[in-house]
Amino acid sequence: MFGLIKTWKALEARGIMGINRRNADYVLKYNKRHLYPIVDDKIITKERALAAGIHVPEMYGIIETEKQIDKLHEIIGGRSDFVIKPAQGAGGDGILVIADRFEDRYRTVSGKIMSHEEIEHQVSSILTGLYSLGGHRDRALIEYRVTPDQIFKSISYEGVPDIRIIVLMGYPVMAMLRLPTRQSGGKANLHQGAIGVGVDLATGVTLRGTWLNNIISKHPDTTNAVDGVQLPNWDGFMKLAAGCYELCGLGYIGVDMVLDQDKGPLILELNARPGLNIQIANDCGLTQRTHAIEAHIEALAKDGVTEDAEQRVKVSQGLFGHVHPG
Repeated sequence: MFGLIKTWKALEARGIMGINRRNADYVLKYNKRHLYPIVDDKIITKERALAAGIHVPEMYGIIETEKQIDKLHEIIGGRSDFVIKPAQGAGGDGILVIADRFEDRYRTVSGKIMSHEEIEHQVSSILTGLYSLGGHRDRALIEYRVTPDQIFKSISYEGVPDIRIIVLMGYPVMAMLRLPTRQSGGKANLHQGAIGVGVDLATGVTLRGTWLNNIISKHPDTTNAVDGVQLPNWDGFMKLAAGCYELCGLGYIGVDMVLDQDKGPLILELNARPGLNIQIANDCGLTQRTHAIEAHIEALAKDGVTEDAEQRVKVSQGLFGHVHPG
């Protein structure tokens, strides 16, 4: 027991944030409860983003009741690829990614062949709340399937890599690239076996990776290096993430984004309780960074000054970038 306490004190000294501190000092302090539906429901998030002119994957349709499942054929139309997901899902559960059609059937991104009836059954399961937060009845969202930018071809296994940026009061504090693996079934979910790779906030260059709690430098499936990769349009991602503070009003969020080969940076979803594995991927604690931002905001408040998204990005890049912008 003493050894555990000693270990935890050493982690705290390095600024590693634990779940209790995250909940008490950040989630409860900065996230007003009545604003949670904006980020907990992907459809509401998407509608808010569209109204604000923020790019998101195109929404093809929504199914809210069992009776509306009959509309699925009409919503899908002649499309050969699309995504079906629970509006209030968490951890990537319940998401169905269709990559192609095979005669009168559908092929998932992992190669599984499904009938239309099987897809309807999946939608029905979503509606019952099988995948929703708290098990409440849910809605099914049918949307555009993201095609990852070619830069990810050598460092990702199937699926769509995504970028998570933690944002405090509109200031990005830490970023991570999540790469699907064979173990994760092509999903960018760390708990299912995806890789988390730290990203330098100033440059958008990837750092080292973490996979199943091990530090790695190569992708286990492609064997290519995951570090030293320059992510395209990095300032665009940073500004998108910073702007999500105005979008949802929540002060402490995780912003999940993707890079589509045709449409560029898109916001996938927002998270009011972002996980803490991002610290392992960056070999850096969140606490020192969040304290630095809180001190910066306090200093601005004394002078009655506020900063827009672009200014906030520059502040974060100056404070936390491994390579400071010139």
